[in-house]
Amino acid sequence: MASVSSKILGCVRKVPSLSLSRFASQAAASRVISAPKVHFNQVFINNEFQDAVSGKVFPTVDPSTGDVICHVAEGDKADVDIAVKAAQEAFKLGSPWRTMDASGRGRLLNRLADLMERDKEYLAALESLDNGKPFSDAYNADLSLSVNCLRYYAGWADKIHGKTIPVDGNFFNYTRREPIGVVGQIIPWNFPLLMQAWKLGPALATGNVVVMKLAEQTPLTGLYVANLIREAGFPPGVVNIIPGYGPTAGNAIAEHMFVDKVAFTGSTEVGKLIQQAAGRSNLKNVTLELGGKSPNIVFGDVNVDEAVELSHFALFFNQGQCCCAGSRTFVEESIYDEFVAKSVERAKKRILGNPLDTSTTQGPQVDSEQMSKIIELIESGKKEGASLQCGGGQVGDKGYYIAPTVFSDVSDDMRIASEEIFGPVQQIMKFKTADEVIERGNKTMYGLAAAVQTNDLNKALKVAHGIRAGTVWVNCYDVLHAHSPFGGYKMSGTGRELGEYGLEQYSEVKSVIINVGQKNS
Repeated sequence: MASVSSKILGCVRKVPSLSLSRFASQAAASRVISAPKVHFNQVFINNEFQDAVSGKVFPTVDPSTGDVICHVAEGDKADVDIAVKAAQEAFKLGSPWRTMDASGRGRLLNRLADLMERDKEYLAALESLDNGKPFSDAYNADLSLSVNCLRYYAGWADKIHGKTIPVDGNFFNYTRREPIGVVGQIIPWNFPLLMQAWKLGPALATGNVVVMKLAEQTPLTGLYVANLIREAGFPPGVVNIIPGYGPTAGNAIAEHMFVDKVAFTGSTEVGKLIQQAAGRSNLKNVTLELGGKSPNIVFGDVNVDEAVELSHFALFFNQGQCCCAGSRTFVEESIYDEFVAKSVERAKKRILGNPLDTSTTQGPQVDSEQMSKIIELIESGKKEGASLQCGGGQVGDKGYYIAPTVFSDVSDDMRIASEEIFGPVQQIMKFKTADEVIERGNKTMYGLAAAVQTNDLNKALKVAHGIRAGTVWVNCYDVLHAHSPFGGYKMSGTGRELGEYGLEQYSEVKSVIINVGQKNS
């Protein structure tokens, strides 16, 4: 079977709009295309690629064609055990990692960001090939945000400090923020590179060591970054990366007695299992970023064309595969009919095609399972009485493409209005008053994100403060910066990622109290 690099090069040559001129230079292109040090069919432990203990591999598939790209090592409990031991060794007192200056950790994170920038085109092409997202999105959004996240946390590495506390008596009291220890991290398939950066940045800045499980649907970019971690100079055992399945490798991390914390991004259903596993084992610290059914509330005082465009982006970006997608579009009745008509017109303009073609605006869903789930929910919308305005099914007989779909006349009790679809399916619902839409917006088990579009500041603040969600966007959507915390209320998760708040999830507070009033004889 051809190597992953040769497959990418072959795809590039077939697509005129993505020639090798996209790379910084012909020499740089040749360097990253060859990628001789990355072993996609092995796990990464102790800065070395090695075979999985079981010797098993599994296929990773190009979702635009359904063809196998290559076979990847199937890590499981035995590999997790080895990785945890390597991480424990790297975390020992006196180890190179534990004795490294905090500023040194920052320099390593910056070096990793430099290497990702150096290989940005290759990583974007690899992400596009394995995940199905358009190359332009992978390059301009995922890679840029990943690099920015690593640089942000590199800057924090030597600024994490404690306090002095003026307690009563002859005592000197100070606090330290110390790393938790061995951190298990389980990342999803919808933004593989970005979620890897969101997890690694704060964990490494605070001095932890990591055992990371990659999503089985999209393991390739995570394994490529493993080699960059080694090239950057991180000591052996600090970051260990295992591709594999949730019930085996993921569960082994969640239940491991020597994993001190687990951070997971994915479905609410699996998040519940991880919390249960943590409770059964060592009561490890858990942070979860889970599902969503985010309300996007559009008032009648807006510019309709601008609101349609923003709402379109809120739902259709990344093929609808966003946990924070604006998947419940509430529109005030005075502009409802116009908004629906223009939203249908906009959806029909999406360009489905080869993700590596820079003219493509919508790629395939990640795999056949996701495509089938989305189509089943679309069918439920039809049966329950929603009006299908456009789309509604698979496109073509090769790959996992779904036509951009818009429903109107949607009621809150329909499955498409209550269940997370995770696909290119927009549901548009009518409302009359701000109080009504806040109540309806909160009538969900989720609370990850929300948005309000209005020219009335009082309405905007009323909605922003009334909606129970971790992030509320006003006249914008999916504005995500490494500086700003992200996470959910209710069944959308626990804890926060990003920003200074994200550092708190990866450190323990130690209080040290010294008797300064007397000496021991």
